Amino acid sequence: MSSRRPEPLAQVSDFDIRLLRIFRSVVECGGFSAAESVLGIGRSAISQQMSDLEQRLGLRLCQRGRAGFALTEEGREVYQSSMQLLAALESFRTEVNGLHQHLRGELNIGLTDNLVTLPHMRITHALSRLKALGPDVRINIRMTPPSEVEQGVLDGRLHVGVVPQTVALSGLEYQPLYDERSLLYCAVGHPLFYADDAQLSDARLNEQEAIAPTFRLPADIQAQYQVLNCSASASDREGMAFLILTGRYIGYLPDHYATFWVQQGRLRALKPTARFYDLSLASVTRKGRRPHLVLESFLEALAATS
Repeated sequence: MSSRRPEPLAQVSDFDIRLLRIFRSVVECGGFSAAESVLGIGRSAISQQMSDLEQRLGLRLCQRGRAGFALTEEGREVYQSSMQLLAALESFRTEVNGLHQHLRGELNIGLTDNLVTLPHMRITHALSRLKALGPDVRINIRMTPPSEVEQGVLDGRLHVGVVPQTVALSGLEYQPLYDERSLLYCAVGHPLFYADDAQLSDARLNEQEAIAPTFRLPADIQAQYQVLNCSASASDREGMAFLILTGRYIGYLPDHYATFWVQQGRLRALKPTARFYDLSLASVTRKGRRPHLVLESFLEALAATS
């Protein structure tokens, strides 16, 4: 007897939404085991919930077993759709709560890596102020590359982001936050670590193996990398730090981020008065966004820290 394909999902119940929230956590944690502490339930319970969701949808969402956790093609599509659904639900809840002028709901914020070492701490202070205004507000921070932050704000998965200010994307609003300076560094073990800056020629610097970023930067900053012998790449500043600390490469890092290793004597800046660039960081929100009391409260707190 042939198996009958389940009927399409007729309606989305509260039970389905709960299962989709669990599915979101499993995907973002990278598997069942990693999601246990986030969800506060055991692996077997998570597995059962995922089986229930797959049965409800009539789709295989993920592979699990000795080979590890991996989404199927259908699972990736369901994940993207569920993110849009949950974001819409959160937007609805926030709007209704706004009618009562009571600060509840979520703030989903996407950040470029390694901003926590900035001395101004504007984001930290604004989040603290938001939590003081609304003790019930849930803050969700996602550390992702700048392009993913911007896309997340555009499609509604993120309420706000903080990214390097390069070419502005249509549909987004940018508000300047910080300026940070990046210097050219090498680590202990590199041939230039003990070199005298006064005798360090540009030609010698440019022939050293260096690291190129794969994230977007303004054209004038990209020019700083084009003169270097870039034989490696990194998707974020932490990846660049990993490679510089091998003692095999030179590369640019924000000075506030590199300070820890400089003070330890593990990094040094090369010709810091000549080899540097300044980068502006900005908060980013979606143009024409619907009213969102939590987001507006955070943006007001952010403006108050300037």
